[in-house]
Amino acid sequence: MFETVLIANRGEIAVRIIRACKELGIKTVAVYSKGDRDCLHVRLADDAICIGNSPSAESYLHVPAIITAAEIANVEAIHPGYGFLAEDAHFAEICESCRIRFIGPSPESITKMGNKSQARQMAKKLGVPVVPGSEGAVKDKNEALKVVEEIGYPVIVKASAGGGGRGMRIAHNDLAMVSAFATAQSEAEAAFGSPEVYIEKYIEQPRHVEVQILADSKGNTIHLGERDCTVQRRHQKLVEESPSPAISADVRKKISRMAVKIAQETSYVNAGTVEFLVDAKGNFYFIEMNTRVQVEHTVTEMVTGVDIIKEQFRIAFGEGLSIEQKAVRRRGAAIECRINAEDPDRGFMPQSGRVTLYVPPGGPNVRVDSHLYSGYTIPSFYDSLLAKIIAYGKNREEAISTMRRALDELIIEGVPTTIPFHRRIIEDSRFVRGDYRMDLVEELLE
Repeated sequence: MFETVLIANRGEIAVRIIRACKELGIKTVAVYSKGDRDCLHVRLADDAICIGNSPSAESYLHVPAIITAAEIANVEAIHPGYGFLAEDAHFAEICESCRIRFIGPSPESITKMGNKSQARQMAKKLGVPVVPGSEGAVKDKNEALKVVEEIGYPVIVKASAGGGGRGMRIAHNDLAMVSAFATAQSEAEAAFGSPEVYIEKYIEQPRHVEVQILADSKGNTIHLGERDCTVQRRHQKLVEESPSPAISADVRKKISRMAVKIAQETSYVNAGTVEFLVDAKGNFYFIEMNTRVQVEHTVTEMVTGVDIIKEQFRIAFGEGLSIEQKAVRRRGAAIECRINAEDPDRGFMPQSGRVTLYVPPGGPNVRVDSHLYSGYTIPSFYDSLLAKIIAYGKNREEAISTMRRALDELIIEGVPTTIPFHRRIIEDSRFVRGDYRMDLVEELLE
């Protein structure tokens, strides 16, 4: 196994990766910006190197600084986590050219599957159902309006290199379409360095269901079942669970098979997630593949017992998967709540400031992934995610009950958080029944 690995990320995912490395006997090197000097991942790593000023463009997105840190620390590999450079094919190429192993798929796979419009075309060739839309990137508003003439409203404009809800806009008429197109392009350029967008028919009231896959370099590809990520606000996931309470065994089998097929046909290696929309009739449509570990990988780990981060390291080192498909067993149910430093009463405005008191929940079947501690000052430069609370139960009812208890125990003082809003979600009768759609959060806000 690798001796030393650099983690090109921050916050809770950096802490998560450090923990996996410690259990594997791998030494860790953290990188941090000047604004993250006191972040927990810096304290937990075996070594830490400052890579620049607080803005992401001057630190966590500054490739020369990260590569220089890796060379100074003499690391063998870099784990990018999620976000930042995790789906940057050019960064993966640079790692390869510097003889540093990139803990993720090849640059070719990132390019092929990371570009959402290209991935759609590939899925269609494989016979995987896709949402009607443009055949590739749309160049200007006139071309966008021609696409809409063919597929009809409503439509959604998406960033080709996007993810995490950025660069997405919905339109119900021509006037809104022109505005949505320009806004999505602008957001895509700012978030991903590319203004390229494509257009899809907007499927109203679907479920957002994704399948976790793992693939090694020896030809073994498996799936670890699906996650339901339907509870969202403006395309940002708030609550995830596994298994999905809303799909049949037949749909579960089909989308899992399709996810594995996509990975195999594209020679994909490492961890990835294939995402689908599922309508009320059980029809499913491929929307994209995320070529990285997901924020919500935790719920899959809870129900399968498979450590996805450790599998990433084994795969990157050239080892085979530690588990075969026939040995994968999903037991019980798991739910994750993403706790953010945001004020729901002020339009979920991100918050920064000093955490005067932090008390994480505990007890049986509760997992907490976080970089918080009492006295920590939340910087204003990065994503507002503070902690992920994961609750497990022998069934969904028990998992919900455990999550209620965990949210009641969780204390974060000093800054507003989404804890109260997550309590409302978990208590809502539609969520309890498992009969909810993407408008759940908006209706709760109303």
